Amino acid sequence: FTPTPPSPIPLRLVGSEMCIRDRSQYSMAVNAFLWRASLDTLMFMPIDKSDSTGGIISTNWYSGEGITNERMKVFVYIKDRRLRADALEIAVFRQIKSNNEWEDAEVNSETAKLIENSILTKARELRLGSKAIE
Repeated sequence: FTPTPPSPIPLRLVGSEMCIRDRSQYSMAVNAFLWRASLDTLMFMPIDKSDSTGGIISTNWYSGEGITNERMKVFVYIKDRRLRADALEIAVFRQIKSNNEWEDAEVNSETAKLIENSILTKARELRLGSKAIE
């Protein structure tokens, strides 16, 4: 027995929200501007998981070019359909290599805030750009 994979779920953009077609109804998932801005902001890191329905983006561990003893991972959770600062939750994880093993390390408290501000700025730019087209 070989299971048949489900058919892809069609997506469409309606105003500022990403919609998922489920049979004959559309249901709103997350704010499309926040979603796109989050992906754009994190595009330099490999994406591990992304779920537009749940509003979750998780990156794989990432080390900058030439850095071999430190790596970072970012988790973004979009909690609202509206473009608001409190609609985002950002978690940043950092590890350092010690004795050939990765160990959790402290993250600068400003790092998550800088990522959040970058996403919000990009989302606002995307919204303004879409209004100019209308």
